[in-house]
Amino acid sequence: MTNGLDEKTATKSPAGSHEGKYLTFVLGEEEYGLEILKVREIIGLMEITTVPQTPEFIKGVINLRGKVIPVIDLRLKFGMQEAEPTEETCIIVVDINDTLMGILVDTVSEVLDIAAGEIEPPPAFSNDIATEFILGMGKIKGNVKILLDINMVLSPEELVHVTSAGGAS
Repeated sequence: MTNGLDEKTATKSPAGSHEGKYLTFVLGEEEYGLEILKVREIIGLMEITTVPQTPEFIKGVINLRGKVIPVIDLRLKFGMQEAEPTEETCIIVVDINDTLMGILVDTVSEVLDIAAGEIEPPPAFSNDIATEFILGMGKIKGNVKILLDINMVLSPEELVHVTSAGGAS
């Protein structure tokens, strides 16, 4: 891997805790975290080829060392306004159910080791507000980071759109 992330660095403790190492990144004013085991690499923004008739949050595909990888814009997926790319805008390549996918983020922050005691369950909202993609809320250095279950960010139907955009079977 080009970013030096080690698959042995994230662990899950017994009792279903989500403690472990998380790659944190920024979207707008909020910080999010992904389990480091799901991250394959971090790359700078590169040319994205748009794919017709895909949902707006699917930015298109990239050619990463000869492999076509779909890219989604998490800002758009989460209902935020699209942002102009900056020098810090990057693509985090993640493994979702054995499919590589790029997620476009404003900037990557750091890798944090988050203990079980620093993670609260996702907030309880009404039934019509989806929170199944939130693993928990990390309380780190007086701030809250939203820890994502990247496997749940896209619905099964959306995942089909994304994988077909990337040419995966």
